[in-house]
Amino acid sequence: MRTSRASRDASKLFGRATGSFSPPRRTTRSSLARFAYATPSTTTDDNATPDIEDAVATPARKRRRVTETSTVKTSPSSTSVKANIEDVKEEEETKSPVKRARKPARKTTAPNGETTVSPPSDWEEMFETVRAMRAPGGAAANAAVDTMGCERLTDTSASPRDQRFHTLIALMLSSQTKDTVNAVAMARLKTELPPWKEGEPFGLNLENVLAVEPDVLNKMIWAVGFHNNKTKYIKQTAEILRDRFNGDIPDTIEGLVSLPGVGPKMGYLCLSAAWDRTEGIGVDVHVHRITNLWGWNKTNNPEATRASLESWLPKDKWRDINHMLVGLGQTICLPQGRKCGECDLGLRGLCKAAERKKVMEGRRVKEERLKWEGDTVKVETRLKEEIAVKEEVVNEDVKIKLEEAPEAS
Repeated sequence: MRTSRASRDASKLFGRATGSFSPPRRTTRSSLARFAYATPSTTTDDNATPDIEDAVATPARKRRRVTETSTVKTSPSSTSVKANIEDVKEEEETKSPVKRARKPARKTTAPNGETTVSPPSDWEEMFETVRAMRAPGGAAANAAVDTMGCERLTDTSASPRDQRFHTLIALMLSSQTKDTVNAVAMARLKTELPPWKEGEPFGLNLENVLAVEPDVLNKMIWAVGFHNNKTKYIKQTAEILRDRFNGDIPDTIEGLVSLPGVGPKMGYLCLSAAWDRTEGIGVDVHVHRITNLWGWNKTNNPEATRASLESWLPKDKWRDINHMLVGLGQTICLPQGRKCGECDLGLRGLCKAAERKKVMEGRRVKEERLKWEGDTVKVETRLKEEIAVKEEVVNEDVKIKLEEAPEAS
């Protein structure tokens, strides 16, 4: 039966106390050193039994012989370790570029109490990159919002007052509804809404909405989300516009958000599209989600995102950011299944939330495409050069033959 060293030492210790302990074969300085730190009570009495924690020595570690090929572990403060760390750092810096620090928008307070907001790092480069992606021919071009956004669903042949009314109704229907579904509902209202009296045209205007029965209106917009509530809000809004705003939509954000079912997002978008006045940022789910993914802000709701963006984003970009990010969210930065491999932000290392695997695959595909395009250009250039050389030879032969031909008499 095998016993531990501690058990053997304990049995020897207690054997000494009972008189059955045989003296050790050899007494050395190292064997006596384990009693060097005994308590005074154990050292003054020769026959006293020491405490077991003092009597049993901790097993000594085997000393490792240092050779020329072996490595000695030293503390981090040693000079050699510092030198090795610096060499590794220098080697890493030469292999890969230094990563830029990514910072969100942050507030700073001056000694005089004045608060300023510093914009996120790289925001201008990111903004212009997205603008290029949303341009015709870009990776995020041809989004649904480009052709079926609320500001594009107005009837251009209608009066300016009716066009503003169309914008408001389109925004009210767009909540929790895809642009494609919203466009179909608006098309039905603009062509099939019954006239308020005989002889008047069909279509979407304030008078027809006031006269239509709620059930008829509800059936015409049944495809949009929460159509029952929206039917009630549209009918109430039409009455408010008639009684308080002289039949037109309000031209202030306070007046717009006072309408039932209209929040700040709809209000600022309507004010910008209908009255051409940009006084705030319309933040929908796409703007809220994407800016938080980028790290521009850390907010829990669209209103907090709007306040954060307006605190540092230049006002001349307030109107563009909604349209840009909605289109990006519909084509590339989808709520589920983001296409990071097709996004220039991810490929250029500007998006902190980009999925690494998709980005690496996207870079590989892009390199192969560029190589193929480069090879194609080389082949086309060589063919053009060969054709030019052949044409030059043919022209030279023709010239020689013309010179050698006898002149007609």
